Amino acid sequence: MSIIIFLIIIYDELSFPSLMKRFTPFLLALCLLPSCSGQSGSQPEPTTARTDSTRTDSTATLADSAMVDAVTSATHVANSPTFNGVLTLSPRQQASITSTHSGRIHSLHIVPGQSVYKGQVIGTLDDPEFIELQQTYLECSAQLEYLQREYERQHVLAKEQAASQKVHEQSRADYLTMQSRAAAASAKLQALGISPQNVRAHGIQHYLPLTAPISGYATHITAHLGQYLEAGTPVCDVISSHAPLIQLTVYEKDLALMKVGGRLSFRVNGMGKTNFHATIQSIDRSVDKTDYSIKVYAQVTDAVPSFRPGMYVRAKLSK
Repeated sequence: MSIIIFLIIIYDELSFPSLMKRFTPFLLALCLLPSCSGQSGSQPEPTTARTDSTRTDSTATLADSAMVDAVTSATHVANSPTFNGVLTLSPRQQASITSTHSGRIHSLHIVPGQSVYKGQVIGTLDDPEFIELQQTYLECSAQLEYLQREYERQHVLAKEQAASQKVHEQSRADYLTMQSRAAAASAKLQALGISPQNVRAHGIQHYLPLTAPISGYATHITAHLGQYLEAGTPVCDVISSHAPLIQLTVYEKDLALMKVGGRLSFRVNGMGKTNFHATIQSIDRSVDKTDYSIKVYAQVTDAVPSFRPGMYVRAKLSK
């Protein structure tokens, strides 16, 4: 094609010199156009590669979205599941101080968060019936000693036939009756946390002490001075944080990973990237009907004093 146009230009140049001088540049430009278009077509834009790249990114996005649990909306990473939970206490590590007898609060010796030890008096109650109970016990104890000696004396006389059998039997009945009354009064004092021996040794106590059943920290104080409490009314709680648990929420698909004795590592919200450790202690047998989760409890092996029940934790299985 280029050769033909070149020959035409030579012919016309010879025939029409002046006219061809004007149109020759245009004809040469037309000859070069196919060549230029051919070069541009020889290097097509790599649209296929871009399409493949886009498809790859889209596939990765779909794969990531497939990792989201349909029930909990939580993302799960293969071989490294993470479980959410809270710090908690076993029932043995928390106790309530209740009023075992009705009465008015005479004194309180604690504030929320204060440490207490087992047997410590945290307050006292003022009630006349408590004083009367001690009086009854002391009177029964004194009468019991007399009736016991009388019964032993009548028993000896009855053997020697120096006393009637009726008197002997009456002394025995009086002695056993007083013995049961003294035992009942003693049991009531022990139920209130009062030693009968101390009452006999030191006399009547004017106020009923309220004592801590375990060592720990006082919390949830609901009573105040002058308040009248019925028997069984809670005064405060005592919690012990030296052996806390973590309560984890585990879903059915991850339940097979949980084994009693398995080890966990966890982090506590607000304590940075410090890792703590725990050992799985028990797995609940009931399933929550709302989100189909199971509670798993693990004993913390390296607790710190700053742990508080209810703190949020994130845990994972450790080898």
